[in-house]
Amino acid sequence: MGNVIWFFVTVGVAALAGVATSLAMRPIRLARLAEKLARAQRDFHRQREQLEAKFIDRAAATGKPRGLRWSDVDFDDDVLYVRERRTGCLKALVAIEVSFEAIEGGGMEEVEAVSTIRAATAEFLYDTNRWVTEGRVYFNLLPTATVKYLGSDLELVAEEHGGSRG
Repeated sequence: MGNVIWFFVTVGVAALAGVATSLAMRPIRLARLAEKLARAQRDFHRQREQLEAKFIDRAAATGKPRGLRWSDVDFDDDVLYVRERRTGCLKALVAIEVSFEAIEGGGMEEVEAVSTIRAATAEFLYDTNRWVTEGRVYFNLLPTATVKYLGSDLELVAEEHGGSRG
């Protein structure tokens, strides 16, 4: 009987030590996350011009929307940084305005709405320690609406407003 009590006391003390260690490490983990975010934000601004060009190339290469050619993309200065809940992957979302022109023979030449400028969100991914883009675009959604739309998958990490392009 004494051994059983001693066993439960030992297990209880070990569990309390584990909880205390976890709580003590939390500020360190938060500081590391803040440092990683700050580095990622600096890197995004340093690479932004190349990332935007790569985004346009990749998005246009998807062939979407069908029958249209990407003719112009205007990127907003503001950036929303979000994290994928499942993987922890950091992303940057930027509002864009996209202009299209009909591709000859693509079936869209007579559609009046082709010339309408479309609001959308461009997505950029932080892959380990560098920014990349797959040309993923969320049409008809600004970045904040994209976060709400994908709320079960994304969480807001940081928001930067204009004037910070470099």
